[in-house]
Amino acid sequence: MFHSFFPNPKRFLLSAILWAAVCIAGWHLGLKAWQDPLGIASLTGWDANLVWLYEYTAICYGVFVVIWLRQSSHKWAKWSVAGSALIVFTTWFQVQLDVMINKWFGTFYDTVQKALAEPNSVQASDYYSQLATFLQIAFVFIITAVLVAFFTSHYVFRWRTAMNDYYTSLWPKVRHIEGASQRIQEDTMLFAKIMESLGSRFIDAIMTLLAFLPILWGLSSYVKELPIVGEVSQALVFVAILWSIIGTALLGLAGWRLPGLEFRNQRVEAAFRKELVLGEDNADRAQPPTLAELFSNVRKNYFRLYLNYLYFNVVRYSYLQAGVILPYIALGPTIISAGVTLGVMQQILRAFQRVENSFQFLVMSWTTIVELMSIYKRLSAFERAIAGDDQAAIEFEAEKLAGG
Repeated sequence: MFHSFFPNPKRFLLSAILWAAVCIAGWHLGLKAWQDPLGIASLTGWDANLVWLYEYTAICYGVFVVIWLRQSSHKWAKWSVAGSALIVFTTWFQVQLDVMINKWFGTFYDTVQKALAEPNSVQASDYYSQLATFLQIAFVFIITAVLVAFFTSHYVFRWRTAMNDYYTSLWPKVRHIEGASQRIQEDTMLFAKIMESLGSRFIDAIMTLLAFLPILWGLSSYVKELPIVGEVSQALVFVAILWSIIGTALLGLAGWRLPGLEFRNQRVEAAFRKELVLGEDNADRAQPPTLAELFSNVRKNYFRLYLNYLYFNVVRYSYLQAGVILPYIALGPTIISAGVTLGVMQQILRAFQRVENSFQFLVMSWTTIVELMSIYKRLSAFERAIAGDDQAAIEFEAEKLAGG
């Protein structure tokens, strides 16, 4: 799954994390003050600090990619190394645009509050100028999002191609493994499809957390106390982290059986499907009593899934709906005492939502993660079977089910 596409996957991931930590530390320990040494800001008239941030980030990514490409001869290194860096960088850039929009919300809603409080206190040109600013940022965001989605689709399909090439190159060896065709065609397709959506959301969650957590930390200075609890330092950050931990724990507890049930579901479906296929060429197979028994196994497992998803969804939707009103509860004393303007309140609510959603990645993506875990188990079993472990074949339990 990973070695076919990435050069030394564990080393690659570890080096990426360490390099990111070094670059972030270097930025905060002094490089931040360099103020656009390349001189691009002076040519364009843009903010020097912002331009230098983009330059520095691009340089860090570039150095990492060049080092890996020079020392690796892996067939898919350009896509896996350079492609991964490009996706992460552009996702970070999208988050920076979101930060700009969050800042715009503060200015815009303060203007709205001023305009509503006193007629003609805001000029029409100022009002529409702010709307035009939003449209400019949104336009860049839309273009970036479209291009990133397009590239990510190609990136993930290359990953699937790498897996497909690896498995099919061993076809004379794996063709006798039960379920080999399904693993190579269906599971690699599903793996790529889920990684495209789940992987993108995971990277976005990490980047959003890194960008908005400091913003929420700063905005917490407006919130002096919480209901019932009273005064709490950095109250908003405290609430976001605590609420996310509670949600992750609750959803993990409610859904801990789902990965195993999804995995077994593939096995009972495989047993039923296999008997039908054998019955096409052999009149002695796929007899009604056998099919009835195999389908009964399918039915029982689906009903177990439905029951588990029933209480899982009760917990999930209850938690998510409670989360909608949570920031308003936390801001209650501050709003009642008129401790913030409308613009600052909108900034707080939006930043809180971004941080909360980042912490809640597991909560929001649990069902997808369950499906990915099931696929990972099947492909892992398939790879162990390729390595000679006959008991690891995905259809092993299906054989037992089919045989009664």
